[in-house]
Amino acid sequence: MTENRKTMLLIGATSDIGRATAMAYAEAGWQVLLAARNVQSAQRNADDIATRTGAGVQVHALDILHSDAMPGFVDSLPVLPDTVVCVVGEMGDQERAQVEFDHAAMVFRTNFEGPSLLLGHFANRFLARGSGSIVGVSSVAGDRGRGTNYVYGAAKAGFTAFLSGLRNRLAPSGLRVVTVKPGFVRTRMTAGMKLPGLLTAEPAEVGAAILAAAEGKRGRDVIYVRPVWRGVMSVIGAIPEPIFKKLKL
Repeated sequence: MTENRKTMLLIGATSDIGRATAMAYAEAGWQVLLAARNVQSAQRNADDIATRTGAGVQVHALDILHSDAMPGFVDSLPVLPDTVVCVVGEMGDQERAQVEFDHAAMVFRTNFEGPSLLLGHFANRFLARGSGSIVGVSSVAGDRGRGTNYVYGAAKAGFTAFLSGLRNRLAPSGLRVVTVKPGFVRTRMTAGMKLPGLLTAEPAEVGAAILAAAEGKRGRDVIYVRPVWRGVMSVIGAIPEPIFKKLKL
């Protein structure tokens, strides 16, 4: 790695949000490490980012479900990054998860267990060093359980709570923990869906928001990429349970 340049690690490097976030950091002059299960796909993103920005970009293999391999993964990195950004997510299929518990377990582990355990490893390393920032991309789906996606929503709610607790633990040491809730984003995962323009962000918008929140001097701890989501979820959260049970959301 080039001396005197900060390094960020992007976990979930094959996603549209992951690529956009890595690009934002590279354009800002950071060295970039990409981690993904599909190394070939991540390498294509790395090559594109390096060509467009001139930044140094490396790819490292990581399966977020293999928790036993996490300490070794952290040790294998060329440097302990200054910032770790986790954008890992798997929506899964709600109806399938209701009857196929292996599928439900995969959704829980991918969105909550794996990211939480890995970020916990980095938190300990950052504490020992005395510096570091952690960014976790959660979801507005975790703000209140809805019948149409409560397995995914529950996993993201757990991840949000984990990030909140980790932030509380690390704050006295001056370490940052940022929770990002993108809302709807135009990605391959949402292709074909009718998305409301006011509530829908572009991947580059999410990447820019992450960079600003994590590296800005006055960045917020919890950000809704489109601020309108904060009001929307406040209204949804305030609906009394007897009424909420009758709604199809």
